[in-house]
Formats: sequence, structure tokens, C-alpha cells
Amino acid sequence: KNADAAMYLAKSRGRNNVQFYTVQLASQAFNQFTLEADLRQAVQRGELTLVFQPKVRIDSGELSGLEALLRWRHPTRGLLAPGEFIELAEDSGLIVPIGRWVMLAACRQIRAWRDAGRQVPRCAINLSLNQLASETLEIDLRHALASYGLSPQMLEVEITESALMTDTQRADRVMRRLHNLGIRISIDDFGTGYTSLSYLKRFPAQVLKIDRSFIGDLPADRDDAAITEAVVAVAHKLGLSVVAEGVETEAQWAFLRELGCDEAQGYLFGRPVPGEQLVERLPRRTPSTDL
Repeated sequence: KNADAAMYLAKSRGRNNVQFYTVQLASQAFNQFTLEADLRQAVQRGELTLVFQPKVRIDSGELSGLEALLRWRHPTRGLLAPGEFIELAEDSGLIVPIGRWVMLAACRQIRAWRDAGRQVPRCAINLSLNQLASETLEIDLRHALASYGLSPQMLEVEITESALMTDTQRADRVMRRLHNLGIRISIDDFGTGYTSLSYLKRFPAQVLKIDRSFIGDLPADRDDAAITEAVVAVAHKLGLSVVAEGVETEAQWAFLRELGCDEAQGYLFGRPVPGEQLVERLPRRTPSTDL
């Protein structure tokens, strides 16, 4: 037990290091253990939920997409964001069944919106490193789509740059299968990993999402402005669409619009909300708008 506590501390500090057990770690290890036990029951108890954040066209501000974001309504700890439990889900192997639940829940919500007569833009879900390694990923996606009668074009998958670079050959194979299925692929948190231009050219992605760390100080920070401008230019040369994350001010929006960035996501355009709160923002559906 004590060794496990030291191991979790080593993982939290970037791995590949040595940490010794201390008395203070005992309570941390216990909390980790109980949280993992709770997470194993979260799906069965109906404690997981999705919220959805809009993406908009930079030039017009019109709704262009959605991102499904996971939340955990813990019975005693309250509403938990992914940062508080996703790493635990990855380490424990729970991320695959949780990811399977996310696929089904996102498709169920899309179907509910469509049944309510609304036009639903493409909805993005996030894929983790372990999900990329799962042999059932494509089967799970096909099952979720078929369960609610949706076409693959209704979904987009977001894969972080760091996850792609962990095993580039596997990532390339998985992305090609999803691309052939008709699902759009987005490279998330771009700029925080180590993707070379050769991989960017090779991966069958359609979208780059510029990490929010480069957006927060725009347009004042000259370095962030230069990086953002370069990413937009390179992406467009490669035929990729660009989404800026974390847009919160009119000045950021204006700067990105001047650069020719395609889409934006952030509090300026809408916070993540449950599906039932978003329905009025979705336009009425017509036969010509069906996917």
C-alpha cells in the first residue's frame, strides 16, 4: 500500500523518477483508492453526464459545431471536471468503458435534438491514449451511431497532440480507419506536444485546435500572436481547418478573424451546458440541412 502511494506520487511528477513514501501520502493514497472505487460504479449509478460547448465560425459568429465534455456528479464531492478523474481512469483502465458511455450518450443527445426538429451541427467527442489503443474503438463508434440511427458525419473525434505522438504508427492506423468510416478528425491542444510537420502532413486529420495557452494573452503577447499566425498559415497550406480554443474577449476574436482562423470556441460564445439548455440555440431542421 505504501509503495503504491509513492508510485502515484512519482506518476504525478512526470514519471521516470523516484519518490519515497511519507506519512502524508497515506491519506492521499486512501483518497485515490476510494475515488477509483467510486469511479468503477459511476456508470452503473448514472453519475456521469455530458455538457456541450458551442463552436462558431470566426467570420460570422454562427454556430458551426459542438464539443461534448464529460462531467462526474460525485455523490459526496459534487460536480467533478475531467481533470479531477481522467488520469485515474486512464491508469485504472476504466477510460475505455467510460469512453464507450460517452459515445452512446453523445449520440443519444444528438438523436434527441433531431427528434425535437433541430438542425444539429457535427458534435466532437474526445478520445484518450488508451482508447486509441483499444481494439474495440471502431466497433464502439459504429455501435453508438447505429443505436441512434446517425451517420458518421455527425461525429468528430478530438485526439490530443501528445496522445498522437506516443505511438505514431498506431495513431496513424486508427485515424485512417476512422477517416474511412466518415468521422472527422481533429488534433486537439495543438502546440503543446512535439508534432513535426512531417507527421502533420501524414495524419489524416481535417482540423487543428490551437491550445488555449496561446490564445489567452492575445493580441498583446507578441510571441503568442506570432505562433498563432504561423499555425493558421501552415494549417491552411496543408488544407486543414483551424479552431482556436479558450476565446474569451472581443479583442481575441477580432485578432483571430484578421488572421483568417476558421472557428473559435470559448466563454465568449458559450459555456458548456447540458443538452436540454442548448436546444433553443440550434436552428430549426429542414430536409436540406439533414446529414
